[in-house]
Amino acid sequence: MPSESRCWETLQALRSSDKGRLCYHRDWLLRGEDVLEECVSTPQLSSYAGWVVDHVLPHTQENLSPSETSTSSRSTSGLDRPSFVPKPPIRSLAFSPASPGTPAAPDGTQGKRESQHTEPMLLQSARGIKVEGCIRMYELVHRMKGTEGLRLWQEEQERKVRALSEMASEQLKRFDERKELKHHKEFQDLREMMEKSSREALGQQEKLKAEHRHRAKILNLKLWEAEQQRLKQVEQERLRREEGQVRLRSLYALQEELLHLNQQLDSVGQHRDLKVDLLALRSRGNQLCGLISGIIRTTSEKGFPTAEDQAVAERALQEMRDLLTDARACEDRRRQEEEEAQAKRQEAQMQQGPEVRKECPAPSQGPGGKRSEDLQVKVQDSTMQWYQQLQEASRQCVLAFEGLTSSKDSQVKKIKMDLQKAATIPVSQISTIAGSKLKEIFDKIHNLLSGKPVQSGGRSVSVTLNPQGLDFVQYKLAEKFVKQGEEEVASHHEAAFPIAVVASGIWELHPRVGDLILAHLHKNCPYSVPFYPAFREGMALEDYQRMLGYQVKDSKVEQQDNFLKRMSGMMRLYAAIIQLRWPYGTRQEVVHPHGLNHGWRWLAQILNMEPLSDVTATLLFDFLEVCGNALMKQYQAQFWKMMLLIKEDYFPRIEAITSSGQMGSFIRLKQFLEKCLQRKEIPVPKGFLTSSFWRS
Repeated sequence: MPSESRCWETLQALRSSDKGRLCYHRDWLLRGEDVLEECVSTPQLSSYAGWVVDHVLPHTQENLSPSETSTSSRSTSGLDRPSFVPKPPIRSLAFSPASPGTPAAPDGTQGKRESQHTEPMLLQSARGIKVEGCIRMYELVHRMKGTEGLRLWQEEQERKVRALSEMASEQLKRFDERKELKHHKEFQDLREMMEKSSREALGQQEKLKAEHRHRAKILNLKLWEAEQQRLKQVEQERLRREEGQVRLRSLYALQEELLHLNQQLDSVGQHRDLKVDLLALRSRGNQLCGLISGIIRTTSEKGFPTAEDQAVAERALQEMRDLLTDARACEDRRRQEEEEAQAKRQEAQMQQGPEVRKECPAPSQGPGGKRSEDLQVKVQDSTMQWYQQLQEASRQCVLAFEGLTSSKDSQVKKIKMDLQKAATIPVSQISTIAGSKLKEIFDKIHNLLSGKPVQSGGRSVSVTLNPQGLDFVQYKLAEKFVKQGEEEVASHHEAAFPIAVVASGIWELHPRVGDLILAHLHKNCPYSVPFYPAFREGMALEDYQRMLGYQVKDSKVEQQDNFLKRMSGMMRLYAAIIQLRWPYGTRQEVVHPHGLNHGWRWLAQILNMEPLSDVTATLLFDFLEVCGNALMKQYQAQFWKMMLLIKEDYFPRIEAITSSGQMGSFIRLKQFLEKCLQRKEIPVPKGFLTSSFWRS
């Protein structure tokens, strides 16, 4: 470009100029900013610059060659081209050599010589000034161009920044709009999906409702049919039960009459030596009683007696009537024979003469021959007969399973052990934890007695494994119940009630077990009959002590305290049994197999017998504490009359035979009875099973 060429020409001229050939000294660097300031400062022209331009420059141009003239003109034209460059002030460039301080005169010889002498220098200085001015002007122009370019570049950058900022802002707005649109679309899709799901759910719900209504209709129809069938079965069962109840009551009436006839049969010739014919009649009578008891026991297990059972019972009753008639006829013949023999003896005595007779006081008379008011020591005949029947039934049961116990076969022994564990372990597990646990134990025992298999020791056990299994299980079960009263109840009185309620329920469903329980109880505790065994001649003392209920081991009799503790436990168990019934029984209308009437009988009979030291007071207290509340509710006024009788008549008898060291049981009984009479109430025994127990 022309401007660039001129720049290079100017630089070349500057390099060839005097100033360009100057040598700079190092000490200038020490002057620092002064030198730089002089270099940077704008050159100034002297006051003679105008004269130089007017007089010197024209002559210089004339002497210059055409090339220089063109160069100068180009430089001048290039210098003068920018019209906006101001003209610097012109300073004086020439001084007088004579007097440097005064300017030279324009005319005169001296002036002419000076002008001639200084003309080349002035020409040279004018060119340098011109070049320097051009340099300054170039630098100024270049600086102004750079400043202008920088300003334009800054404006361009600012414009770009604004454009980029606006573009970013717009993009951010578009991004926000797209994001909002996306969220709105997602929300719309979600709402549509939810509405669709809701519609589907409503449709499914309506479908399920319709299906449910259809099924409910079918189910209601089936329920109605089942209810009609149930009502029909209930009606049939009711009729069957009514018929069975009539037969059962008839069977009980036949048994009662049979027992009454058997008692009359036993009373025939009671105070005389029995002949063989009377013994045979009595044996047959006992067999008939056992037959009726077996029929009742069997029907109790099955449900109700059949017409055939009733016919058998009626035939047995008729046979018993015939036996009683035969026995009375035999007794009449015996009495007639005795009267004839007595008449013959009287005739013989009258012939021999009267003999002197000695009179002795009767055993019931006192020292003065007056009869005392002593109570009886011997148990009533009917009670004794009942006791003997139970013991005989127990012996017959033992004989029935004798083959099982005496077998040497290992398999039979294993069956015996499994049956014994299955019968005794559940009884040992009876506790007052919960009614549901008690029901499980009861069901297990009932299933075992009913011939169903039960689990015991990880094996399935059933009484059907051996023909004698049922007799063995019944005997061992009854023995275990009494053993629990003798041990567990003796130590923990509250345990009497859960054991008693299970025993009562089993007794009701399996009467033979109840008879065996009584047999074991009477054998271990004869005072529960009540029965005071008499010492017979020739009897060993240890055997007599065992009959009284004492435990004898190695010829050593147990301590009295331990004996009373065991008797107390068994009496408490008996008192609990007679007042409790199994709450889940299906035959609640049937009377208790051994209810409160037996407790009332026991209490009346023991008060008609002479008290025993320490024993009677202990057993009376245990019986009244456990069973007194139930007897009070049952017999009411009669019960309180009995309590007054004990206090007024029986306490003095007990106190009279009790030594000072054995007064503890008597004092406990006396305080208990006096407190009850004062409050007119017998408290509910501790540990009694309430309704909340059976809900647990």
